[in-house]
Amino acid sequence: MDASEKKFLTAKARQLRDDAIETIGTFGVGHIGGVMSVMDALTVIYYQKANNLDPKNPKNPLRDRVVLSKGHAGPALYAVLADKGYFPREWLKTLNKNGTNLPSHCDMNKTPGIDMTAGSLGQGLSAAVGMALGAKLDKLPVTVYCIIGDGEAQEGQIWEASMFAGSHKLDNLIVMLDYNKMQLDGAVKDINDIAPVEDKWRSFGFYVQSIDGHDVEAISDAIDSAKASGRANMIILNTVKGRGASFAEAAANCHSMTITEEMWRKETGRYEA
Repeated sequence: MDASEKKFLTAKARQLRDDAIETIGTFGVGHIGGVMSVMDALTVIYYQKANNLDPKNPKNPLRDRVVLSKGHAGPALYAVLADKGYFPREWLKTLNKNGTNLPSHCDMNKTPGIDMTAGSLGQGLSAAVGMALGAKLDKLPVTVYCIIGDGEAQEGQIWEASMFAGSHKLDNLIVMLDYNKMQLDGAVKDINDIAPVEDKWRSFGFYVQSIDGHDVEAISDAIDSAKASGRANMIILNTVKGRGASFAEAAANCHSMTITEEMWRKETGRYEA
C-alpha cells in the first residue's frame, strides 16, 4: 500500500466514524463501542478490497458479500453505505425512529446494500458460510466477508459454522473477529473466555492471522494473504472498543451508551453555522 492510499483510507475511516457518531447521537443512544471498533475493517473492505459493488445494482450476483454478523454495529455499515451512495445521507438521521429504513440491527429487507439480516448473535456466520459454499457451487468469483464479535463467539453456532467452513476449505470466506475484549456485561475473559482464539480457529482448519485491527495497511495485507491461503480464513482484529470516540474510550463500558448532542458535536467538530 502506498502512502497516498493509506492516507486516504485512514482519513475515510475518520470521516465515517464521525458520520456514525452523529447518526447515533441524533437518536441519543446506541452501540457506539462496537461501531467504532469495526470501522477500519469496513473501510478497507468497501473502499479497497470488495469487488463488483454497485449502489445502482446492489443485488449484482457477482458482487462480494459482507455479512455484519454483530448486527448491533449496524450504524458503522450504514455510514459506509450512505457514503457509497446506496441510499440518501439524510436517512442517517432516522436511525431507529418510527418508519426508518435503518433499524438498530441490519435488515436486508429494509436497507439497500445489506447482504444479510442480523439480530440473534451467532447466526450471521452460518449465513456467510452458506453464501461462500453457494458461490463455490455456482463457480462465482465471489469473496464473502463476515465480521463477528468476541462476545458473539461464545455462541455455539459460531463453532458449528467454523467446523463446516474449515472442513470444506471455503477459501472464499474471510471471517474477521472484532476482538475488542469487551461485551455487554463486562470483559469477555471474565464472562466466558474465548482465548486462545488463534489456536481454536487453527484447529478447525482455518488460516489464521492476528493483527492490529485499527491499522488499515495491516488489514489490507491480511486480506491479500487470506485470498491466497487456499483455506477458510480468520483475521483476528485486535481492537479497542469505542476507538475514535473519546467519550466512549474513556467509559468503563461503552457497549451501548447515551450520547448527547453536545457530546457528538464536540467529538466530530460539526457545529451548525
